[in-house]
Amino acid sequence: MFGIQNYPEFIAAVLVFQLIPGPGTLAILAATGRHGVRGGMAAVAGTLAGDALWMLGAVLGLAALFSLYPGVFGALQTAGVIYLCWIGLQLLRAPGQAAAPRSAPSPWAGFRQALAVCLTNPKAMLFFVAFFPLFLDPDAGPATLAALLLHVTLLSLLYQTTLVLAGHWAARRLAGRSRFALLLRRLCGLALVGFGIRLALDDR
Repeated sequence: MFGIQNYPEFIAAVLVFQLIPGPGTLAILAATGRHGVRGGMAAVAGTLAGDALWMLGAVLGLAALFSLYPGVFGALQTAGVIYLCWIGLQLLRAPGQAAAPRSAPSPWAGFRQALAVCLTNPKAMLFFVAFFPLFLDPDAGPATLAALLLHVTLLSLLYQTTLVLAGHWAARRLAGRSRFALLLRRLCGLALVGFGIRLALDDR
């Protein structure tokens, strides 16, 4: 269908990829917690932009490039590990007081952070660069590429918008519980550092 090989499996793979919690999920939830729905949707836009870049890169030959020069992929993985750990440490070091900051950053800071997380996330690299091309017909044209991009973007948008709304609801329910909110922030930080450490160990 639409020139996509194994269409049902493709849809299932995209849904599973979205449902597995990862750094992108944490970036969206963190932006939602700081700036509400507006900030969360800005982070969603960042992850969608990053995914689109990886999909274009996969079709344009990044998979072949990484096969010929594995050091390039290794360097990107290392950068991703460092960045994930850095974000996690920032969350762990964040002040615990509930007072609002003197000058709140723009919600679009969530866009930049989510985009950076996506572009340095080895899971996204592996999915779009190695796995994604498996669903392309050998003679696939621009229309098939557009269909793939549209499918992934729409499915991601639906899931991540639900994630933002759920995260905003939870943040409002916990707004008066500063200790719990701080604990949640620390857990997100630990999770990001854990992602980085696990990815670093898997590369050995």
